[in-house]
Amino acid sequence: MKKLLVLLSLTLLALSLFALAEEPETFTSGDFGYALLPDGTAEITKYSGNAESLDIPSALDGYTVTSIGNYAFSNCYDLTTITIPDSVISIGEGAFSHCGSLTAITIPDSITSIGEDAFSHCGSLTAITIPDSITSIGEDAFSYCEGLTAVTIPDSVTSIGDWAFVICDSLTAVTIPDSVTSIGANPFALCSKLKSIYVSPDHPYLATIDGVLFSKPDRRLVCYPFAFDASEYAIPQGIEIIGDGAFSACTGLTAVTIPDSVTSIGEGAFTNCRSLTAVVIPDSVTSIGDRAFSYCDSLTAVTIPDSVTSIGERAFAYCESLTAVTIPDSVTSIGRNAFSNCAESLTITVGRDSYAAQYCRENGLQYAYPDALDWLKG
Repeated sequence: MKKLLVLLSLTLLALSLFALAEEPETFTSGDFGYALLPDGTAEITKYSGNAESLDIPSALDGYTVTSIGNYAFSNCYDLTTITIPDSVISIGEGAFSHCGSLTAITIPDSITSIGEDAFSHCGSLTAITIPDSITSIGEDAFSYCEGLTAVTIPDSVTSIGDWAFVICDSLTAVTIPDSVTSIGANPFALCSKLKSIYVSPDHPYLATIDGVLFSKPDRRLVCYPFAFDASEYAIPQGIEIIGDGAFSACTGLTAVTIPDSVTSIGEGAFTNCRSLTAVVIPDSVTSIGDRAFSYCDSLTAVTIPDSVTSIGERAFAYCESLTAVTIPDSVTSIGRNAFSNCAESLTITVGRDSYAAQYCRENGLQYAYPDALDWLKG
């Protein structure tokens, strides 16, 4: 027992030391909170002032400021302009998020990456110059910047994260340089005025076909621009993946043709395509992602081929006109609420003793067997 108590005490001590190591001591200098980094420089952790125009200091209490920490300036509603000093090399997650009055920001060329959510929900930001030092733009970095009319992505950028410019409603055109080797889930989803995405015909990793953006290495359809007027679209043969959010909220689309080269339909691929009435899923598809067709209000019937093994969570949720779905025996996984809030008359045709039949019973969904009327044929 004594030995056990000693071991328990040592474990608690180790956990306490670990916690202390994870939470560095913070200090205050004027309106700024900061923490000391292992290299002896400072990271701004909080700004408590109410300035409209702010030059972030290059030093606090004699310590050089090299980092702006996670959410350090988040929700600073009074700020309209910010200048970041050359000493800063890192901008953390959500550092300037929800600065709703921010119209201009100066990013020095000492910074190499723009972090996740760094400028998200800065609705008054109309233009931003990204310096040549930046190599990566993080997930949701400029999401919900509804006032952003133009952005220049320099040749130094190699990666653009998931949803990086989602709901930038004033963005009409984007040029992606040849330097970009990695692009995440639809960076331009729900950009309501976006009509043009340009990449060079010599781009080694990306391509545009009739204005639609594709990733070459994984043969993925990345982005179907929101503002396209076409009511029907045929995905090119050879494409294997319909990417996450690729057609998100493309309300003008009524029909999409998916070629038999496609193997997966990504998360939210067609979510909020409220005019979509017809989609044929080919025998090549093996998975349908979470929310893939959610809120497709006009979709009335779907036949899922026997190549599909999984249907994600809420895949067809809120498809209020959906009355008929056929699920084959090949499906062995169906996510939660896959058919929630569909038409009250929805009937799912399933095989006897299939996983889909069990799913319907457990979730209170109306179902039928394909041979249910065979007795009439005798």
